[in-house]
Amino acid sequence: MADNTTNDETEVPILSRLRPPVGAVKKKKRKGRGVGSGLGKTAGKGMKGQKARHPGDFSKLGFEGGQTPLYRRLPKRGFGRAPFAKKVVTFNVSDLERFDAGATVDLEALRSSGLLSRKVDAVKILGDGELSKKLTVKAHGFSKSARSKIEAAGGSCEELAAPKAEA
Repeated sequence: MADNTTNDETEVPILSRLRPPVGAVKKKKRKGRGVGSGLGKTAGKGMKGQKARHPGDFSKLGFEGGQTPLYRRLPKRGFGRAPFAKKVVTFNVSDLERFDAGATVDLEALRSSGLLSRKVDAVKILGDGELSKKLTVKAHGFSKSARSKIEAAGGSCEELAAPKAEA
């Protein structure tokens, strides 16, 4: 039987016939392999000096010729988590003395009295000072001494839900 292959079948790309275009693949430069290679003797590093004698990081960002770089000379300041830190405001038991007896002290009451002016994530009551009035105090946290002083004055402590954690 005769061969049925035509010119059209040889034009069809087959994986075994794939080749990169001419000029797309270049040979790797082999440095220091004799003067005939064009990159012999000094291997493209020039004649003398630090860059000819030592390999590596002279092109790295901030390199100052061996002098300590500016980013290492300047002091480091602050703490990196500051934008994500929870804003917790503390009040002492003595700060609650300004409210009327029997009042409910919560975030709105603290704002209206002028004690709390900015946006906060949590309010905690600490035990410094004395309390002589019966108050219902709603806050995110209480110290042991603050809780005992409020309850000794006949009041009550209600703990609010903890602020939501940011992802």
